[in-house]
Amino acid sequence: MRIRFALAAAVTAGTLAIVVAAPAQATEYTSALKLKGVQYDAPGRDSNNCRTGNSSGEYLTIKNYSRATTVNLKGYVVKDAAGNRFTFPSNHYLEPGDYVKLRGGHGTDSDANNVVYRQNCNFIWNNDRDTIYLYKPSGAHADTHAYTRSRDDRDGNGYISFHG
Repeated sequence: MRIRFALAAAVTAGTLAIVVAAPAQATEYTSALKLKGVQYDAPGRDSNNCRTGNSSGEYLTIKNYSRATTVNLKGYVVKDAAGNRFTFPSNHYLEPGDYVKLRGGHGTDSDANNVVYRQNCNFIWNNDRDTIYLYKPSGAHADTHAYTRSRDDRDGNGYISFHG
């Protein structure tokens, strides 16, 4: 009798542990916006010279995975492990399923072309490894991705896709 009771208690406890653990996983993805991919190694020889450099070839793709909600990027923050950061300074709306490329260098932001420029010619993403963080305007965590060249970029093209 004790063995059956102990087994039933263990099964019940295991079920409860699974039920309790599920909400913790669900809270990880409370943001419609996710990091979709990163071109961390701009094509060509790296140069952050604003006139002749290639920092605009480095970009981060952020996608709105919501099926119904338009998201305004104003106030969202992108950071890396070293503390380099970019805050979206103005309204940029992502419709459901839409994306934006956050590029280095100088340029004109465009909703129609899905691009926002950092207005800074310095590179942000390391060419060997980095961690990228996305935060909501409230400061709440939206998404994080870490990459290494050897593990995540097997074809060596400097681009990594995080979500399909």
